[in-house]
Amino acid sequence: MPHEVANLTFAEATTHAPFVDYARCVDASSRPANHSGDWPTEGKLYPVRVVESHLEGMPLVHVLGFQADAPYFNAYAPHRFELLHTIWLN
Repeated sequence: MPHEVANLTFAEATTHAPFVDYARCVDASSRPANHSGDWPTEGKLYPVRVVESHLEGMPLVHVLGFQADAPYFNAYAPHRFELLHTIWLN
């Protein structure tokens, strides 16, 4: 997916793949001091896209519609979320 280090909207994510994953935030602790922008709330359900990070060498969870500045954009470590559902769009 070409949007690895960008703020993904719902529309952009579903243009590249016709599905949306939903995940619950299970760990909103330890927000990095230099993170500016949206931050998930523990226990809340979010539409997400899991993208393999070429820089980090691991999958990152992008919360769709969140806005954040570099270097994090809207990507979070996978341990912060529990993937619950995949909804295919027809």
